Amino acid sequence: MKRVSIQGIKGSFHEDAALKYFKNEEVEIVECKTFKQAVEMVDKDHVDLCVMAIENSIAGSLLGNYSLMRQYHLRIIGEVYLHIEMNLLMNKGADPQKIKEIHSHPIALKQCMEYIEKHAQEAILLEKSDTAGAAKALMESKRTDVATIGNTRTSELYELEIKEKGIETNKRNYTRFLVLTKQSKTTLENNKTSICFECGHYHGSLANVLKIFSEYEINLTKIQSIPILGKPEEYSFHVDLEYLDQDKYEKAIHKALKNVSSLSILGEYKKGIMPR
Repeated sequence: MKRVSIQGIKGSFHEDAALKYFKNEEVEIVECKTFKQAVEMVDKDHVDLCVMAIENSIAGSLLGNYSLMRQYHLRIIGEVYLHIEMNLLMNKGADPQKIKEIHSHPIALKQCMEYIEKHAQEAILLEKSDTAGAAKALMESKRTDVATIGNTRTSELYELEIKEKGIETNKRNYTRFLVLTKQSKTTLENNKTSICFECGHYHGSLANVLKIFSEYEINLTKIQSIPILGKPEEYSFHVDLEYLDQDKYEKAIHKALKNVSSLSILGEYKKGIMPR
């Protein structure tokens, strides 16, 4: 049985993502308080894999998680997209008109700000480490003047009532999760690659690299710049590539290597299916 670390506890979106990705396999979910702890579990061989969020369609990229991947030299072997529906949760019998505080993960709060500003603008927002943890704490507190934000399974696990369904601002809200391990295997099914590179700090240096992928019909689905510590105004670029022709992909990488100061392949894997 595979052991899989996640940030969060039972009922969290991270657990949902892990169970979705490994739907045909028996896995043991290992709960962690932080993303750093989750990747350290892989690094120390306490687990086989880690499932970690990397971006949300509303809140954007989790820049710290890009750094963790590189710091611990983990490899991406897969990805999974999870449709995110946010619900307003409270203890049974609580009145949503009397909310004084809303406790949840900062990303969840950000995804629901339109609803909060309209219906609970006086509420104090308190950031928690994960949505399921906030729900569990609310259940244990028995407070009726506090709400949290979470999915339907969280409400069932922690016996909370759903006071309002689908309070996320964008109904096409999804989070992309990466599946990470220490070593990866190349398969014929791979059609997506994540790379990280640095190029010269001069006019046209980035454009020259990106043009190479266009020449070889490689689709760039994401470009994320990350500041380089200790090097003001210099950045590393995380880029996701999608391709149909393995030979063209390999030629593009080979040519790109000649036009950058450094390039790392973070993982070659099968593209995940976007939820509809």
